Amino acid sequence: MSKPPARIRLADAAFALFDERGYEQTTVDDIAERAGLGRTTFFRHYRSKEDVIFPDHDRLLELIRDRLATSSHSTALVAVSDAVRLVLLHYLEEGDLARRRYALTSKVAALRDREIASVARYQRLFREFIADWMGDPTEAASLRAELMAAAVVAAHNHVLRRWLRSESSDPVDELDEAMREVLALFPTPGSPPKPGGGTTIVAFRTGQDIDALLPSLRRLVEGGTGQ
Repeated sequence: MSKPPARIRLADAAFALFDERGYEQTTVDDIAERAGLGRTTFFRHYRSKEDVIFPDHDRLLELIRDRLATSSHSTALVAVSDAVRLVLLHYLEEGDLARRRYALTSKVAALRDREIASVARYQRLFREFIADWMGDPTEAASLRAELMAAAVVAAHNHVLRRWLRSESSDPVDELDEAMREVLALFPTPGSPPKPGGGTTIVAFRTGQDIDALLPSLRRLVEGGTGQ
């Protein structure tokens, strides 16, 4: 049977040593030796022992950019949902490695800080895309884009953490539902107000008395809004 690729062997060795000795006490040389590889091979795949722990965020961010770039104005929110799903699928494909990372970052403050910084990169990418999609340079629109991006990332992280804790049997379906909830909070630019919000104004000429006409107008307006 052929050996796993060097990158995977290094990751397996690293997590085994982190479990045995602790993160701080494990060195790059320890990891390379346990994997049966040289130091040069380690640095060919990872820049530091921290990089062994985390997924390739640069590659994931590029995948997100590529998906968002294929969207039109009318399909922008669909692209956001698809992009978030790409990230979740990556973690699901990692399987036990993702769960071991979660356990480790929960215990090591420096790793937790790095994970938070990585999350901020995703949120910034979504915020910039949403702001461009909205096409509104006002401060109110900027805040709305920030809120939307934060909600998108929060939805993904909520579902991911449930899966990591073995609380979700179908995380992809859960994420799709969570994204529907998030996007429903934010009407698309230029969309009409939701039923019950705002005032409908109707202007026309008629010979009827206004008191006789009002009940018909009310029925017309309420029927038009689905109430």
